[in-house]
Amino acid sequence: MRSPILPAILAVALALASPCLAAGPNGGQTTVADGHPIEFVATDAGVTFFVTGEDGKPADTAGLSAKAFVQAGGKTETLTLKPAAPNKLVADLKAPLPAGAKVVLSAKIHGHNVQARFENR
Repeated sequence: MRSPILPAILAVALALASPCLAAGPNGGQTTVADGHPIEFVATDAGVTFFVTGEDGKPADTAGLSAKAFVQAGGKTETLTLKPAAPNKLVADLKAPLPAGAKVVLSAKIHGHNVQARFENR
Protein backbone atom coordinates (compact mmCIF):
# COMPACT_ATOMS: atom_id res chain seq x y z
CA MET A 1 0.00 0.00 0.00
CA ARG A 2 1.37 3.40 -1.01
CA SER A 3 1.51 6.19 1.49
CA PRO A 4 -0.52 9.31 0.64
CA ILE A 5 2.12 11.43 2.35
CA LEU A 6 4.71 11.17 -0.46
CA PRO A 7 2.51 12.78 -3.17
CA ALA A 8 1.56 15.55 -0.73
CA ILE A 9 5.20 16.24 0.12
CA LEU A 10 6.10 16.26 -3.59
CA ALA A 11 3.29 18.70 -4.40
CA VAL A 12 4.37 21.07 -1.62
CA ALA A 13 8.01 20.86 -2.67
CA LEU A 14 7.11 21.66 -6.28
CA ALA A 15 4.90 24.56 -5.23
CA LEU A 16 7.63 26.07 -3.08
CA ALA A 17 10.48 25.41 -5.50
CA SER A 18 9.26 27.65 -8.30
CA PRO A 19 6.02 29.20 -9.49
CA CYS A 20 6.59 27.64 -12.94
CA LEU A 21 8.73 24.64 -13.70
CA ALA A 22 9.87 23.91 -17.24
CA ALA A 23 8.93 21.00 -19.46
CA GLY A 24 5.84 19.13 -18.34
CA PRO A 25 4.77 15.91 -20.05
CA ASN A 26 3.29 17.90 -22.96
CA GLY A 27 6.28 20.24 -23.29
CA GLY A 28 4.73 23.14 -21.39
CA GLN A 29 5.34 24.96 -18.13
CA THR A 30 3.96 23.36 -14.99
CA THR A 31 2.92 24.60 -11.58
CA VAL A 32 0.89 23.27 -8.67
CA ALA A 33 -2.23 25.22 -7.70
CA ASP A 34 -4.23 24.14 -4.65
CA GLY A 35 -2.77 20.65 -4.94
CA HIS A 36 -3.52 20.33 -8.67
CA PRO A 37 -0.56 20.11 -11.04
CA ILE A 38 -1.36 22.24 -14.09
CA GLU A 39 0.58 22.43 -17.34
CA PHE A 40 0.31 25.40 -19.73
CA VAL A 41 0.97 24.99 -23.45
CA ALA A 42 0.64 27.87 -25.93
CA THR A 43 0.68 27.53 -29.71
CA ASP A 44 0.17 30.17 -32.37
CA ALA A 45 -3.51 29.18 -32.55
CA GLY A 46 -4.48 28.65 -28.91
CA VAL A 47 -3.77 27.82 -25.30
CA THR A 48 -4.21 24.53 -23.48
CA PHE A 49 -4.12 23.78 -19.78
CA PHE A 50 -3.64 20.14 -18.77
CA VAL A 51 -5.16 19.50 -15.33
CA THR A 52 -4.01 16.72 -13.03
CA GLY A 53 -5.76 15.66 -9.84
CA GLU A 54 -4.22 15.61 -6.40
CA ASP A 55 -3.72 11.87 -6.90
CA GLY A 56 -1.47 12.46 -9.93
CA LYS A 57 -4.02 11.16 -12.45
CA PRO A 58 -5.57 13.27 -15.23
CA ALA A 59 -8.52 15.23 -13.81
CA ASP A 60 -11.81 15.06 -15.70
CA THR A 61 -12.54 18.57 -16.98
CA ALA A 62 -16.04 17.86 -18.34
CA GLY A 63 -18.47 20.47 -17.04
CA LEU A 64 -15.80 22.74 -15.56
CA SER A 65 -15.90 26.47 -16.17
CA ALA A 66 -12.64 28.35 -16.42
CA LYS A 67 -11.13 31.54 -17.76
CA ALA A 68 -7.63 32.59 -18.68
CA PHE A 69 -6.54 36.20 -18.31
CA VAL A 70 -3.77 37.21 -20.70
CA GLN A 71 -1.81 40.39 -20.05
CA ALA A 72 0.48 41.58 -22.82
CA GLY A 73 1.47 44.97 -24.18
CA GLY A 74 -0.44 46.83 -21.48
CA LYS A 75 -3.73 45.13 -22.42
CA THR A 76 -5.66 42.33 -20.75
CA GLU A 77 -7.71 39.79 -22.69
CA THR A 78 -10.10 37.29 -21.13
CA LEU A 79 -10.35 33.85 -22.73
CA THR A 80 -13.24 31.53 -21.92
CA LEU A 81 -11.80 28.03 -21.69
CA LYS A 82 -13.68 24.97 -22.88
CA PRO A 83 -13.23 21.47 -21.45
CA ALA A 84 -11.69 18.89 -23.79
CA ALA A 85 -11.26 15.22 -22.97
CA PRO A 86 -9.63 13.84 -21.01
CA ASN A 87 -8.07 16.58 -18.86
CA LYS A 88 -7.75 19.75 -20.94
CA LEU A 89 -9.10 23.29 -20.83
CA VAL A 90 -8.64 25.03 -24.20
CA ALA A 91 -9.20 28.35 -25.97
CA ASP A 92 -8.39 29.77 -29.37
CA LEU A 93 -6.20 32.86 -29.76
CA LYS A 94 -6.76 35.79 -32.14
CA ALA A 95 -2.98 36.16 -32.46
CA PRO A 96 0.04 34.29 -31.06
CA LEU A 97 1.02 35.21 -27.50
CA PRO A 98 4.11 37.40 -27.37
CA ALA A 99 7.07 36.32 -25.27
CA GLY A 100 6.66 37.60 -21.73
CA ALA A 101 2.86 37.60 -21.81
CA LYS A 102 1.42 36.83 -18.36
CA VAL A 103 -1.31 34.18 -18.28
CA VAL A 104 -3.51 33.42 -15.27
CA LEU A 105 -5.83 30.42 -15.17
CA SER A 106 -8.85 30.84 -12.92
CA ALA A 107 -11.07 27.80 -12.46
CA LYS A 108 -13.16 25.86 -10.00
CA ILE A 109 -11.87 22.30 -10.14
CA HIS A 110 -13.82 19.71 -8.18
CA GLY A 111 -14.69 22.11 -5.37
CA HIS A 112 -11.34 23.94 -5.35
CA ASN A 113 -10.91 27.53 -6.51
CA VAL A 114 -7.69 27.33 -8.48
CA GLN A 115 -5.48 30.08 -9.83
CA ALA A 116 -2.31 29.26 -11.71
CA ARG A 117 0.12 31.83 -13.09
CA PHE A 118 2.38 31.43 -16.10
CA GLU A 119 4.61 33.55 -18.32
CA ASN A 120 4.79 32.80 -22.03
CA ARG A 121 8.35 32.07 -23.10
